[in-house]
Amino acid sequence: MLTHPDGLLPARPAAAPPPADPAAVCAAVLAVLLPYRRMLDAAGGDRPEAFPEQHRQLMGPVAAGRPIVFTLPGFPCKSPNPAKVLGPLPDEGERLALRFLDALCARIEAVHPPGARVIICSDGHVFSDLIHVPDRTVDAYGDALRALIRAEGLTRLDVFDLRSVYGPGLSYDALRALVDERHAPTLEALRAQTRSHEPTRRLYRGTTRFLFEDTATFAGTRSALQRDCRRRAYGVMRRSRAWGELVGRYHPGAVRLSIHPQPRGSAKFGIRLLAAPDVWLTPWHSCVLEHPDGRRELRHRAEAERLGRQVLRDGRPSHFVATG
Repeated sequence: MLTHPDGLLPARPAAAPPPADPAAVCAAVLAVLLPYRRMLDAAGGDRPEAFPEQHRQLMGPVAAGRPIVFTLPGFPCKSPNPAKVLGPLPDEGERLALRFLDALCARIEAVHPPGARVIICSDGHVFSDLIHVPDRTVDAYGDALRALIRAEGLTRLDVFDLRSVYGPGLSYDALRALVDERHAPTLEALRAQTRSHEPTRRLYRGTTRFLFEDTATFAGTRSALQRDCRRRAYGVMRRSRAWGELVGRYHPGAVRLSIHPQPRGSAKFGIRLLAAPDVWLTPWHSCVLEHPDGRRELRHRAEAERLGRQVLRDGRPSHFVATG
């Protein structure tokens, strides 16, 4: 079971001279990341040399003596299904995940003194219409996420979202239309890749499953809902691709992290934010269950409620503590 930092953050180490061996520093950074890899394939997954693409991405800032910048699309909004989450705002799951990312940067700073930071590329507005979450709810989640980062003193984290790309003045529907028109792959191309490329097929299936599970109410039959979720899954994937392209344009030279499992050889490095029984589970699709030994894991609310009692933080539901 993975463990993640939760407690006092480590102090920043003293500055060090530029590395004499940048390749060794890149390997050391990868060694920090690998225990938290969200993986599809375990074979060889614990060796830095098995990730040449990430080594290449890291080499630029390391050799130049610059901070390493990671981009992480995610933290969109809470699932609309009340059986999975405690409510529409960030809770203990996000708090622990954000603390983990900040502390991970601190550990990287110990082997690369210029340091590291993570830009959270919050993508809720990119596909809120497809996941049936109102834009005002996404705004509230994003504002609370920024407030949580400030309150926790997580100085190595930043948030970037659709508002950061185009600025004020256009509606979110208009912004999504621009994203579709300018950056999304065609539906035909994505369907063809889903048929021929196993990682894309897994992502399609996982996205379809999440959309099905996130649907709290639906007037039609189960089979009609499945068809609707399959259609929306392609829309989510098209917009996700478009968002990835936009993130790359706005943050060139960044090392790309992903909350989805990634095979070795991918340009993206899948990272697990918190321990969970399901490799696809995230803090915004679940809530935290804390065990008597201090171990924390993500569970759907219905499961966590059955296993523990609810805990409040600042007057709002935060997480569950196991009672068994």
